[in-house]
Amino acid sequence: MVLQGKGAAPGAAAGSIFIYNEKFKIPAENIVSSGEEQSHLDRYLLIKNEAIVELESIRLSIQKVDPAKAQIFDAHKEIVEDIIINEEIPARILNEHWAGDWAIYQVYETVLGVLRKTPDPLVAERAADFDDVRARLLKLWYGQKTSSLSALKEPVIVAARDLKPSDTAGMDREKVLAILTEQGGITSHTAIIAKSYGIPAVLGIDGLLETVKQGQLAAVDAKKGTVILSPDDDTVNEYIKKGAAFYKDKKETEVFRNMEGRTFCREKIDIGLNISGLNDDEIKAESYTDFTGLFRTEFLFMQKESLPSEEEQVAAYKTILKTYGKKPVYIRTIDIGGDKEIPGIVFKREKNPFLGNRGIRFCFSNPEIFKTQIRAVLRASVFGNLWLMLPMISSVEDIRKAKNIIAEVHSDLIKNNIKVNEYKIGIMIEIPGIAFAADLAVKEVDFASIGSNDLCQYLCAADRLNGSVENYYNQYHPGMFRLIKNIVTAFKEAQKPLSICGELGGDINALPLLIGLGLRKLSMGAASVAAAKRAIAGITVKKAEELAEKALELSCAEDIRDLITKNN
Repeated sequence: MVLQGKGAAPGAAAGSIFIYNEKFKIPAENIVSSGEEQSHLDRYLLIKNEAIVELESIRLSIQKVDPAKAQIFDAHKEIVEDIIINEEIPARILNEHWAGDWAIYQVYETVLGVLRKTPDPLVAERAADFDDVRARLLKLWYGQKTSSLSALKEPVIVAARDLKPSDTAGMDREKVLAILTEQGGITSHTAIIAKSYGIPAVLGIDGLLETVKQGQLAAVDAKKGTVILSPDDDTVNEYIKKGAAFYKDKKETEVFRNMEGRTFCREKIDIGLNISGLNDDEIKAESYTDFTGLFRTEFLFMQKESLPSEEEQVAAYKTILKTYGKKPVYIRTIDIGGDKEIPGIVFKREKNPFLGNRGIRFCFSNPEIFKTQIRAVLRASVFGNLWLMLPMISSVEDIRKAKNIIAEVHSDLIKNNIKVNEYKIGIMIEIPGIAFAADLAVKEVDFASIGSNDLCQYLCAADRLNGSVENYYNQYHPGMFRLIKNIVTAFKEAQKPLSICGELGGDINALPLLIGLGLRKLSMGAASVAAAKRAIAGITVKKAEELAEKALELSCAEDIRDLITKNN
């Protein structure tokens, strides 16, 4: 029997399935008898403290080997102690006579209801944290033992409904041959972790846990997104060899991580890093990347229940700017609104959030939030090489309006004797309108970065996070490469820097085509850097240009994909 899912992290493996089912008992709606309220409250306070002790113990055990992952458990402790949650749960118990387990479940469900309404992967990951904490509290309430992926006795293929942050944080990666889940996609927490750990992963497999059995033999091909159940001996041996070849190739690829990004003909390709936080892995990446091609500032606004202060923002921007020193750091102003929500702001519901009040539009409609961020960024400019980048730009008018606000803030800082270093102002090119008008936009900015994810979804009119139209979201669409060529031409003629920071920028199959189109700055996640440098090392600019010329003549995405595959 063959199961089909989405290949989220490359590789192959064969082995026994370990079903990791961390389901907790969902409580029934229950009202306690008069006089029992205090005992339920006391029990909640007791298990809350037990959860904190448990989380701190896990944090300390992970801290020495992986400080970045240990931070997850600090965040979970903060959720357990959240002021609003710890006002709501006692209030429900004492005033509405809810049973303690029902109060825990329902109060957290209210928070999760808000977080789940947005398709944004960063917010979805935050929802996973709250869900994780709720599960821990309810297991403690019912006296359930919490299993762990940190104590696996032998190498296995992990099958789960989904994997939460705490599941993967303590995971013994040496004993996980592959990951299979019913839920999740290529932007999920599980996908990100699997890629960074180099573990093959197939996600979104319908009916997985109802089909597989504990200890059942399976063969996984994450590239194809297939899982063969109960394979014969020849298939097992074939997949074991595939897995060994994958890990050998991965080890050989790692050698390229600390090398320069240079083509076979020795032309320099700058490799940048996309950053979503300030964890140790991303900080360490400075040593083997040329610039920060995308610093997503949204994480500062999403990780707490209130808006970050100016001083908090200065501290974060200072950290990344000091880390990269003279290397450019592209700090993107807050890209939220519509599909991305943050605590502390009430968002108006929109029927088409991706076409709504987001990115620079949100900043224009919330000038105080925008000005506070600009003040913080400009103040931090003295610590490094700041390239200030504006998202969701649709017109030259947007650029001019944003520049006027930046100039106003800059002037105010100077009047107050606050030093500001020189900096550059650029834009994300992710809306087809500004991509077609790149020759006009380039006159207004110092640089630009192509946001291929959004550019593709707007070009194809397909929500990139909507599974029902995923076949229409195609980054190899002929129009994508024609648009990129148009943008490259405009910036090359103006002799201004242009980079790409979407998923396409780290796609090793697409790299020859991007270089052939004229791109020389590629920004990607840390997990893609070594493979990208290896791919670049096998490319000559002349052949890449010939490949691009052929691709631009093709009319179908599959034809372009086939062309690229044949030439890799």
